[in-house]
Amino acid sequence: MNTIKILWVDDEIDLLKPHILFLEKKNYEVTTCNNGQDAIDLYKEHNFDIVFLDENMPGLSGLETLSEMKEFKSTTPVIMITKSEEEYIMEEAIGSKIADYLIKPVNPNQILLSLKKNLDHSRLVSEKTTLDYQKEFRKIAMDLAMVNSFEDWIELYKKLLYWEIELENIEDQNMISILESQKTEANLQFGKFIERNYEDWFDTSVRQGSAEEKADKPILSHKLFGELVAPEIRKKDKPILFVVIDNLRYDQWKAFENIVYNHYKPEKEVSYFSILPTATQYARNAIFSGLLPVEMEKKYPQYWKNDTDEGGKNLHEADFLTEQLKRLGLNIKHEYYKIVNQRDGRKLVENFKSLKNNDLTTIVYNFVDMISHAKTEMDVVKELASNDKAYRSLTLSWFKNSPLLELIQLGQQHGFKLIITTDHGTINCKNPSKVIGDKNTSLNLRYKTGRSLTYEEKDVYVVKDPKKIGLPSINMTSSFIFAKSDYFLAYVNNFNHYVSYYRNTYQHGGISLEEMIIPCIVLNPK
Repeated sequence: MNTIKILWVDDEIDLLKPHILFLEKKNYEVTTCNNGQDAIDLYKEHNFDIVFLDENMPGLSGLETLSEMKEFKSTTPVIMITKSEEEYIMEEAIGSKIADYLIKPVNPNQILLSLKKNLDHSRLVSEKTTLDYQKEFRKIAMDLAMVNSFEDWIELYKKLLYWEIELENIEDQNMISILESQKTEANLQFGKFIERNYEDWFDTSVRQGSAEEKADKPILSHKLFGELVAPEIRKKDKPILFVVIDNLRYDQWKAFENIVYNHYKPEKEVSYFSILPTATQYARNAIFSGLLPVEMEKKYPQYWKNDTDEGGKNLHEADFLTEQLKRLGLNIKHEYYKIVNQRDGRKLVENFKSLKNNDLTTIVYNFVDMISHAKTEMDVVKELASNDKAYRSLTLSWFKNSPLLELIQLGQQHGFKLIITTDHGTINCKNPSKVIGDKNTSLNLRYKTGRSLTYEEKDVYVVKDPKKIGLPSINMTSSFIFAKSDYFLAYVNNFNHYVSYYRNTYQHGGISLEEMIIPCIVLNPK
């Protein structure tokens, strides 16, 4: 193990001899000096792991010395030691990015604790996290064997995500691999759960709105607005900013939720289920219409398009929303905006004041969806979002620098209640599954609909009668198949090309925890 090298700077360094001997007995290597200028020279000549720096020295002060050290090399942790407890000195030191702050007289154990906190922090956190996950591993495995309701799946998925995010910064790849295996197993079991139960969630024999109906099924896409957004509108206490971020997974929300919480405080967080297919034209149209796809096709044939129809599939969300508001008896002032690029976002930021008289302002933000599509098509994005950890990081980086964050900040300043949600998530597809279909078969990689489908039965959930799950049939004998877990559907013709092009890309439309279990958060301005 390499010896830790310490630079200790104090104009009364001779008085600190007992502390230095204590550290040397603990195998630390301590270099001392008694003024700021010598400290800077030593700092530039040698690679120190950490610096103890007295604040009150003749000549160059501790803060002046700190400033020069940070200018030369900013990454070495510096611990400021001072007799003064004056607030402005603490603020200046903290503003200069010190690692720790100790008040004289210091004792050897304080010094040792500060060293461990600043040098061993990552290792100690890593060891503790690994140990905690090892304890939790058996419980997750037992939960996985027992899970039998949609509420259980929500809790299990959140638990897996918690540990995935906790483990992402540690160096123990074995633990990360074990968690990945648990996620894979969870998705296999979740696919079976959906196969057994999904059709029952659309069973019209149970009276709509009854306690039995609500107890047995999650909130689905077409119920989201009526059950979670409309009640907030009816309160009439604040204007509503309703933001639908396309294709946002739960872990991506977790990546930037704390930034939102700087401006808003959460009132409630609800996990709801995207309908199948977990694709924008189905799930997002269902949110805005308050209807299942089969109902949209019947009531609004002028707005609805099936997979094989020409033209955009999400061009009438504003129309669907207007119709739903009428059905809900909400006679309100509302506006709808779709943001598909930076320019659209900037324009809305500049015009935000004009929204303050709306009861409801709806914003669909498309950036996350663009990341997932770009990962398929662009090598640079494949590198930037090579795995789930990188995908979260890329989403966080985007959000911190996006007009969406500015819109949220403006919403807080103008007293808007904020509701953030998404239409579906996405999954990193790793395993191909062979499929054969005729020329009228839909193109999506996570689901197919058509007449003459041949497929690997174990990899898909098959629905022979689409109306049973609220989906329209393109023709009398059309069925749907949905890929489970991390499979993607590849045509037998040109199979190898399909596999090499689409493996390790983010897709949606099928059945996975990542695609189906998604968040809706209601927040109040701080």
